[in-house]
Amino acid sequence: QVQLVESGGGLGQPGGSLSLSCAASGSIFSIRVMGWYRQAPGKQREEVARITKDGTSNYADSVKGRFTISGDRAKNTVYLQMNSLKIEDTAVYYCNFVLKTADWDLFTNYWGQGTQVTVSS
Repeated sequence: QVQLVESGGGLGQPGGSLSLSCAASGSIFSIRVMGWYRQAPGKQREEVARITKDGTSNYADSVKGRFTISGDRAKNTVYLQMNSLKIEDTAVYYCNFVLKTADWDLFTNYWGQGTQVTVSS
């Protein structure tokens, strides 16, 4: 089985910075995509950023220029550096891996447990 464990987040101030990390463990054979999603109260979950196997990253328009996603494939870990925080960044953030395990030859979505990010003055 695969487990994703998130860390970081918490309380930040407008204009400030926070960072998130998510480490995947288990019988991982290949990772296609590592990414971050978020869900604010009363809203649907939305994709924040993703980074593919070839290192290509994509961002939601709302976070472009402020958030940076990076990955360490040797550690099966994805990071999200969040700068210039805005109140509207407040949400539960979930990491997402699209990966193949050693015993299942299909790429499957795996999710972290979610971590709260609150931006408030």
